[in-house]
Amino acid sequence: MIYTVECSFADPHTETEWNEFYSLDKLPALISVSGFHTSQRFKALTGGCPVYLAIHSIDALDILTGEEYRQKGGGNFSRWQQHITDWHRNLYDGLERAPAVGATEYLVLSARGPEPLDNLGLAPFAVRAVAMEKFPEHRWLAKADRNMIGDIGQLPEDMHVYAPMTPQLTSGDDRGSASA
Repeated sequence: MIYTVECSFADPHTETEWNEFYSLDKLPALISVSGFHTSQRFKALTGGCPVYLAIHSIDALDILTGEEYRQKGGGNFSRWQQHITDWHRNLYDGLERAPAVGATEYLVLSARGPEPLDNLGLAPFAVRAVAMEKFPEHRWLAKADRNMIGDIGQLPEDMHVYAPMTPQLTSGDDRGSASA
């Protein structure tokens, strides 16, 4: 299953520190939780969506309601909470593991359907929201070499392009699988 967390951050004075906390402390803590397999953060290059996206591969929803997640992976957001805006969480089925997006690649998402991604020559994966906000209900995601995208400003309005902020982290159970 794919667990997504999307948000924007409203305080430019502490945004760099918040990003360091999230990328260097929170992601490693999350990947240490049993049932988390991959974690990666992204920053949007297109408008019309939250600025930040974290994508995690997990076993099931109960991982997020369990004691280990509360103890190790929930993180202490109290310092940052007042600045976090446009916050959304979803759990998607249809893909066991999120694709690792490398430094020379983008993650491209569409809620309209696979056609916009197909038109770019990409191979989209379909996922369906099964828990949490359940919106958008359907999403298609694909990896793209940066040179395949062209002028990001010319993409359809509901297509969102993200650059990786971190390599994909993998749990001890998944270290043999491909990552970034």
